[in-house]
Amino acid sequence: MELTLITLAVVLALLIVALWLLFYFVPVGLWITAIFSGVRVGIGTLIGMRLRKVNPGDIIRPLISATKAGLDLDIGQMEAHSLAGGNVSRVVTALISADRANIALPWKRATAIDLAGRDVLEAVQVSVNPKVIQTPRVAAVAKDGIQVVAVARVTVRANIERLVGGAGEETIIARVGEGTVSSIGSAANHKMVLENPDAISRYVLERGLDAGTAFEILSIDIADVDVGRNIGAELQTDQAEADKKIAQAKAEERRAMAVAAEQEMRARVVEAEAQVPLALAEAFRSGRLGVMDYYRMQNVQADTRMRSSIAQDDDHAGGPVR
Repeated sequence: MELTLITLAVVLALLIVALWLLFYFVPVGLWITAIFSGVRVGIGTLIGMRLRKVNPGDIIRPLISATKAGLDLDIGQMEAHSLAGGNVSRVVTALISADRANIALPWKRATAIDLAGRDVLEAVQVSVNPKVIQTPRVAAVAKDGIQVVAVARVTVRANIERLVGGAGEETIIARVGEGTVSSIGSAANHKMVLENPDAISRYVLERGLDAGTAFEILSIDIADVDVGRNIGAELQTDQAEADKKIAQAKAEERRAMAVAAEQEMRARVVEAEAQVPLALAEAFRSGRLGVMDYYRMQNVQADTRMRSSIAQDDDHAGGPVR
């Protein structure tokens, strides 16, 4: 009796596993949904998707949406795009949106855009409804040396044909910033920029900045213009400060040379004074100078020092007393 119950339990478990495998590899519910939605797909096709490790729901549900929208898509191409790592559902949604907006978007181009890493549905939406890209604050200097800071808003529309291989928003922002700097830099003074900010827009638009990008520039509007620093005055101040430091350095160099020359002259005087005793001794030995002559010379020097001292005292006292 116990053996029979065990056998029955094993058989029941195997039956459940078999049914789970059957319904896993044969998605009957999805097949029925496709049939009632007007999509003709065979059970063998769904089983083949399972064997190729493709989720049938990721293919059949977008195919149902496309069929209801009147699009004729090939299930083999959809499965190939899924195997390549693409997002079939998003591509089909983009195709439906493009068809409703009368935008020519073939299957191959849509899948290429998706595999290139771009959002094909967003591209279609931007193509229908243009978006606005705001540039960061761009600072430039007019010819009068005054800094002008401008912010631009660029209205762009996606170019479906150039989405694959075309540059993105960063390139648009960089080019508009470059054109803004060039336009402000060519102005005679900052007042002209403040009075006619639309001149920046015209100048930038004339340069064809959307070439080679995935967008088409519709308009460029200057949202804000501010006056910045006086760069010309700051440069002149810095130059004057640098000239001052150079002049001070040269003056210090001349002073050092003068001090060195003075010290050298003093050294020569000391050296000459050191030769006086030697000359006196030589004069005594040779007989050119007598003892009395030497004493008279000493007296004259003492008298001279005394007169100099008296003259200095008179100068300090305000002159001689009369």
